[in-house]
Amino acid sequence: MTSQMWPPMSAAAVLASALSERPDAEALVGRSGRLTYSQLDELAARNMGALMAAGVRPGNRVGVSLGNDLPIVGLFHGVMRLGAIWVGINRALAAPEKAYLLRDSQASLFVGDAEMVDQAREVKDQHEVRRYLVVDSARDSEWAGLLAADRPVFAPCPDPLAPAAIAYTSGTTGYPKGAVHSQHNLMVPGRVLIDSRGYGPSLRKADCFALTILNLQVLSTLLVPQCGGTAIVMDRVDPVGIAEWIGAERATLWNGAPAMLYGLAASDEVGSGSLGTLVEVWSGGSHCPAATASRFREKFGHRVYSAYGSTEVPTVVCIGPRGADVDIASCGPPLPHLKARILDDDGRPQQTGSVGEICVGPTDDPVWASLYRPMLSYWNNPTATSQTIKDGLLHTGDVGFLDRNGYLYVTDRRQSLILRGGANVYPAEVERVINDFPGVAGSCVLGVADERLGARVVAVVERDGTQDLDIEGLRTRCEANLARYKVPERFFVGRLPRNTMGKVIAGEVQRELERLAAIDE
Repeated sequence: MTSQMWPPMSAAAVLASALSERPDAEALVGRSGRLTYSQLDELAARNMGALMAAGVRPGNRVGVSLGNDLPIVGLFHGVMRLGAIWVGINRALAAPEKAYLLRDSQASLFVGDAEMVDQAREVKDQHEVRRYLVVDSARDSEWAGLLAADRPVFAPCPDPLAPAAIAYTSGTTGYPKGAVHSQHNLMVPGRVLIDSRGYGPSLRKADCFALTILNLQVLSTLLVPQCGGTAIVMDRVDPVGIAEWIGAERATLWNGAPAMLYGLAASDEVGSGSLGTLVEVWSGGSHCPAATASRFREKFGHRVYSAYGSTEVPTVVCIGPRGADVDIASCGPPLPHLKARILDDDGRPQQTGSVGEICVGPTDDPVWASLYRPMLSYWNNPTATSQTIKDGLLHTGDVGFLDRNGYLYVTDRRQSLILRGGANVYPAEVERVINDFPGVAGSCVLGVADERLGARVVAVVERDGTQDLDIEGLRTRCEANLARYKVPERFFVGRLPRNTMGKVIAGEVQRELERLAAIDE
């Protein structure tokens, strides 16, 4: 940690230190091969040249929908070097959802595999993309030709504080909003995690979440080069596939959704020694049930660090200290450059242990605080920007509290608060009780409109397939662990829709419940 104030950091130059110190060290591993830092630098330069040849200029938006492998990493670095603006578009989105992101971001170029480009072209009347490029292994493809061309490449040296990427929120209510970040913002989480957790060249960080998610680019291909380690880009999310990747590549750090941890712990095909090279395991995307964390640790010997993050920060806000035993219900303390504040509905600070809105801003230490920059804005949405960034703080919309050690506990999303007969019900509190019941893989607790109470509490429960689900026993468990008004009045059993981070899409569940209610009437 330097005693000097931090200058703005450039994602375009993220490979510079490793190139000068360890150019032949392994930088990146993917399904299609391995790259040293010198080779990754060459790939990034060729991608920048290909983008320029395709007509992309600094400030232009580039929509990208590719699977996890070397091409998406090279393309991301190429966009950063050019000073264009990255717009990751998850492959799992429906065609109209992809079209909305392309239209809203005003992307001039869309890059994807053949399937994604065909899909984007089918709805081209819904966006204004001027050019499409297919990335594949065919030597005669247009993209391959652009990459292979020999041309002098002039690096524009982009402004590290200018817009560099747009990360769209999940859009569970209304249309997604695009959080705009600078290259500096994208570099900060990696720098802070490296300094505070002691990562070095031995780091082999494995990630299986989709790299179209900006937070994952931040936590892999921008974090790892800053300490000279190796980024392992995984393309499987099933228990056997995850274990195979971790074992074969000797990964030391892996980040997975609670459902993935559960799958690994429950799978008879994954032996207890399969994850032996890991030093750290993170859980993100949603709350990790205590039973899942305990079962994972019992089988593999690894504690689970439950992290809290935000698209708008970006990425990690809080995580348990490395090597410390932390209550799995806690997300740990904020990263050193950040400070979490809990405010009531009138914006007044809450006392330790009191629930309120989680707000994030710079820490009180001026050196660490010099790293902090707020999200630049929501793309073309000044109203939402002013509602989120107020009085120097980023208002997350999440609800939680801080304990006496400054550790954060997330109670729930403010938007999903259920008001039942004047009493507040936080779904996450109910879901934690349900998720720890035998036979439950996950749950989603919601409020359904009620003329007398305003809302009634219902739960949709997903079976884990290991045993029959005892609904009456589950109800008894809830009654024993929750205030009466928090106990769901009805339990539905079904498969829960999830996004690419493994998080339940509550909006889809809500719409299905409303449809069923209409049928009942």
